[in-house]
Amino acid sequence: MTEMPTSTDHKQHRHSGARGSANPESRDSGFDAGASPRNDSSHFEQDQFLTILAREEAIARFETALFPRQLPSEARRLADALGRALAEDVMAPIDVPPFDRSNVDGFAVRSADLARAGEGAPVQLALNGETISCGTAPALPVLPGTATAIATGGPVPRGADAIVMVEHTQPVGQGGGNDAIEVRRAASPGQFVSYAGSDIARGEALLRAGTIIGSREIGMLAACGIAEVAVVRRPRVAILSTGDELVQPGETLRPAAIYDTNGAIVTAAIAENGGDAAFLGAIADNEAMLEAAMRKALAESDMLVLSGGTSKGAGDVSHRIIARLGKPGIIAHGVALKPGKPLCLAVCDGKPVVILPGFPTSAMFTFHDMIVPVLRRLAGLPPRSDAKVAARVPVRIASELGRTEFVMVSLVEGADGLIAYPGGKGSGAITSFAQADGFLKIEALADQMPAGSDAEVTLFTPHVRVPDLVIVGSHCTGLDLVTAPLAHAGLVVRSIAVGSLGGLAAAKRGECDLAPIHLFDDKTGTYNTPYLADGLELVPGWRRMQGIVFRRDDKRFAGLSAEQAVRAALADPSCIMVNRNQGAGTRILIDRLLAGSRPDGYWNQPRSHNAVAAAVAQHRADWGMTIAPVAHASGLGFIPLAEEHYDFALVTARKQRPAVQAFLDALASEQGRAALTAAGFGPA
Repeated sequence: MTEMPTSTDHKQHRHSGARGSANPESRDSGFDAGASPRNDSSHFEQDQFLTILAREEAIARFETALFPRQLPSEARRLADALGRALAEDVMAPIDVPPFDRSNVDGFAVRSADLARAGEGAPVQLALNGETISCGTAPALPVLPGTATAIATGGPVPRGADAIVMVEHTQPVGQGGGNDAIEVRRAASPGQFVSYAGSDIARGEALLRAGTIIGSREIGMLAACGIAEVAVVRRPRVAILSTGDELVQPGETLRPAAIYDTNGAIVTAAIAENGGDAAFLGAIADNEAMLEAAMRKALAESDMLVLSGGTSKGAGDVSHRIIARLGKPGIIAHGVALKPGKPLCLAVCDGKPVVILPGFPTSAMFTFHDMIVPVLRRLAGLPPRSDAKVAARVPVRIASELGRTEFVMVSLVEGADGLIAYPGGKGSGAITSFAQADGFLKIEALADQMPAGSDAEVTLFTPHVRVPDLVIVGSHCTGLDLVTAPLAHAGLVVRSIAVGSLGGLAAAKRGECDLAPIHLFDDKTGTYNTPYLADGLELVPGWRRMQGIVFRRDDKRFAGLSAEQAVRAALADPSCIMVNRNQGAGTRILIDRLLAGSRPDGYWNQPRSHNAVAAAVAQHRADWGMTIAPVAHASGLGFIPLAEEHYDFALVTARKQRPAVQAFLDALASEQGRAALTAAGFGPA
């Protein structure tokens, strides 16, 4: 019987976007990095999912099973070849330029006629009766003592071996016309002449196989009259999502269903990396249907990528199907990565088959780290040139020993360089990639990255724009209302929710401009001011009502005060609460109300007000604490407890920065106050 998985990022297999593939942790927690890739097929037997492989070992086995191989090619017109890799060398069929041509507007001459020319000894040359323009073939030779007018790009006529610029000549009229010129400087042989083949010589290698065709390469091909080239055919990649619970974007979301985000993300990522992506939709948890879809996809494609596994057995159906699709089958199942451990790599009769983990972050890390290099080789493209920057990590990041861990980070400007804040949304978060600037890597043999460590951050895009305004601290939906005008004005605002105490610590270290806080001090009976330190000043924000949230049809809380509601909840063993994270100002209020009690649900500690409301609305909890605007937006009952002050600890040294001043102006503006009032927030 399959054991329950133990790793925190794979405890669930049904999640945002798709579900997890088969979980090797449920079978073997060992870490085997000792095996080496072999060219025979014995190491590709179907029991590979029993062993967790090191990242490098899994990559080596996958690539050994796929390469070397002949990449298919196709003929493409130049207009359709942009960004493609040449499949074969291209030899120049003609000389470029195809004839000797003039580089300037002037006169074609014999240099020998001007050997003694100078300011004091001008040489007069008779003009031939033609002007050579671009595209005009010369009709008359240049004889001794003569010259022919010629335009830039015009073919040099017979007899001429140099061009004199028109600026260095003087017309001479005889018989009422300009039929001669006077030249007052000498000309050397070859002056202002581009000889045939001086740019490209007939028969030389114009472009080599593997060259990525850009606008410059298209120009070279066009200059040689080449209208069509052989390029590496883009690998046709089929994408399948699996799961009864998946609904495609644009369709109505039924109860207990989720939108299929992984299908869209993976399809786009394949297209970004040279693949011809075809999303085939989501397949229900039915082995026969899934096998039929996989067989059809492989028959019509060069590669198959599945997002998530199947339900019962957490992906076992997919493995059984892969074993029937072709040899050698599964290459690696279970890689020492975090996130991304359940990754499955297979090759079926020469075609790669990949089962990505279902969590979006896990899926995209493993895809970019391990699948993109293979995909780009199949497309004839070079490896990605990822931009990297150095940054300091302000907080300790725990890591699991024995697994290479990738941690997404947001970059902010610190006093001594870039600061990399780790993202804390988890491997199921859709927005993690969109909101992060890049990621850092913690090696498998490290169990942490200490606070203050220097790290190398791999950027998701070649360039990073450090945010104009950095806000680190407590989460509040009102913050979006105040910062909206700044974003519309083109300013980049980075808001990182770490709780009030975490925000204060960041402000003291000078890692942000503002730290939103709502901390009540029992000794003084006031909010926020007692928590300020040197170098910080308080900017009043707004008031918001904190209180108990519950479902309106739950009669256990009807007509009670907040204190009475908590006592009623504690008296009912079946009543489940939802808490808030340690360090949040809301958590301080909750703990004060509970007075040391730890009811069922206490350790369920989401990081936002919205998550608390969702837990109650979806019957996963019966009560919690959130702010009134969130409770009302969710259609929940709300019992007021305390009107708290949501203020900002401002780093005084950063007060004059333009983005900070823009924020302060927006906060004080009539429009900002009106938006806050409309959303249910009160004046400071």
